[in-house]
Amino acid sequence: MIAKGKAIKYGNNVDTDVIIPARYLTSSDPAELAAHCMEDIDADFINKVEKGDIIIAAKNFGCGSSREHAPMAIKASGISCVVAKTFARIFYRNSINIGLPILECEELCDESDEGDSIEVDFEKGEIRNITKGKIFKTQPFPEFMQEIIENDGLVGYIRNNMK
Repeated sequence: MIAKGKAIKYGNNVDTDVIIPARYLTSSDPAELAAHCMEDIDADFINKVEKGDIIIAAKNFGCGSSREHAPMAIKASGISCVVAKTFARIFYRNSINIGLPILECEELCDESDEGDSIEVDFEKGEIRNITKGKIFKTQPFPEFMQEIIENDGLVGYIRNNMK
């Protein structure tokens, strides 16, 4: 599994209330959620994100409430992966459950800029900043997590393995 796209960069403590504001939680339609993803922290996000792009962030990404709408909005917006220094525990779990790949990498955020071309190899645990010519190591996904993500989340994994 490889993800490749341009970096969209955020700082510390990006909470679920700015990932998808509470006023949009009346919908669970991924397209509707994507249309409002990040609008309270980055009003231009929906106009600049392209399919495959990668969010890079600092510490505690996804803190706040336990809503699954947040990783759903990110995934539906076209983001292929989120790489942060650290994640809030519940956001991490929700992301894997809905099939949004996320990885922790301390150095990437500090040594990358908005718009850099990033490539993530989930099996090797390798992140490349192609723009800067740097390679960062991270913990590769365990095989069972790769299978969950390849099946578009936990529900897809269960559905496809019950046959």
